[in-house]
Amino acid sequence: MHVELFDRTVELDADRVRASEDEIRAQVGEYVAGERRTFDLPVTTPEGFAGEVAAEMRAIPYGETRTYGDIADALDTAAVAVGRACGANPVPLVVPCHRVVGADSLGGYSAGDGLPFKRRLLELEGADASATE
Repeated sequence: MHVELFDRTVELDADRVRASEDEIRAQVGEYVAGERRTFDLPVTTPEGFAGEVAAEMRAIPYGETRTYGDIADALDTAAVAVGRACGANPVPLVVPCHRVVGADSLGGYSAGDGLPFKRRLLELEGADASATE
């Protein structure tokens, strides 16, 4: 399914979210309006390593970031592997991969229009996106 925010389209794998499209859109709208800090949508995450990365991403609080290296350390793996798993996230926003950044850059982002969209999400949350330009 597609959701619109900031005049951008974000693709969410609705098969992984056990909620109606109306509920998903409502929660995204509340998030953009600053009325929601977490999504309480039941999500089926991938199994294995990608699921472990997704769990780490979901644990990052609103307005905070973690580096690919932080997550790699927590999972005893390489940062590049974490980056690949983030890039394959089937439900961006709901599983907040935008909160994962490089040690000295924003890293990458596969939703919306890429890095400008990631920066905008971080700014919405009050995270310091300028420190990683």
